[in-house]
Amino acid sequence: MDVKSNVTYLILGGFVDMNKYRYVYFFILFTVYVLIMCSNCIIVYLILIHKNLHEPMYVFIAALSFNSVLFSTVIYPKLLTDFLSEKQIISLPACIFQYFIYYSLAVSDFLLLAAMAFDRYVSICKPLQYPTIMRKSTVIILLFLCWLWPAAQLVGGVVLGGFKKLCTFVLTGIFCNNSILKLNCVPSAELAIYGVFVSINSTVIPVLFVLFTYAKIFMITSKRGREVRKKAAETCLPHLMVLFSFSCFCAYDVVIAQLESKFSKTVRLVMSLQMVLYNPLFNPIIYGLKMKEISKHLKNLCAVEYYPLSPDWFCNGAA
Repeated sequence: MDVKSNVTYLILGGFVDMNKYRYVYFFILFTVYVLIMCSNCIIVYLILIHKNLHEPMYVFIAALSFNSVLFSTVIYPKLLTDFLSEKQIISLPACIFQYFIYYSLAVSDFLLLAAMAFDRYVSICKPLQYPTIMRKSTVIILLFLCWLWPAAQLVGGVVLGGFKKLCTFVLTGIFCNNSILKLNCVPSAELAIYGVFVSINSTVIPVLFVLFTYAKIFMITSKRGREVRKKAAETCLPHLMVLFSFSCFCAYDVVIAQLESKFSKTVRLVMSLQMVLYNPLFNPIIYGLKMKEISKHLKNLCAVEYYPLSPDWFCNGAA
């Protein structure tokens, strides 16, 4: 392809043994996609319909699950289509859009976890001031910031990226991530500096804030009663587990982008699939099992599904 011509499509070159394993890939990814959509949608549904879950902490959990739904919808349908296609290609505008949503939602997850850490700190350490600080308007503002701030930062990255003159049209991955930036003929120093700024601003600072906040919570609750410590552990540990998962996801993405040339094509494929497999599933599993109130409603939902008739009906029928 002439490098001076306008580029319409890019080749996704990260797929391995498509002729031999395409249906295996498709079946596994389709099953995972269904599980991700169902599990995250159930979490959002439970939080929406139950009034006792209409609290800031659960609203932020619902937002995390909603992010997982959006993330998976941007990644999985295209992957499933590629597994069944003879050619794995994507248009440049669609690739930029996928790149934008991919990182925007990832940054949003970190900010949501930071907002949840602040909510837990106020709830546990300043319970009398909690209704005044964490009002409905405050939660709405935090949600908008968690979604709009990452998008605004990524727009700057897309603009600086340029994508005006490309010297190669083959992506080394199976979807559009940081590897798209390596398509430019001339590396942009401005983009590199901006990328470092965004990384520190959107991941490092929120992670440090969360760790500092929870350390403060555990220090304060350690001086109080057993029940207070138990409540802190029940509500904070799931968030820390999710934070660890997202941090690994971020580090994983950086490793693949920087060291992809040192890995074989098969290893890169496995690593890329792990990035889209684990995190969207990890969130609903942790919150569904570890958060007491969500777990209770989830058990009730399962009980209704398996036993649609109430126990009283059986007792009256037997009588």
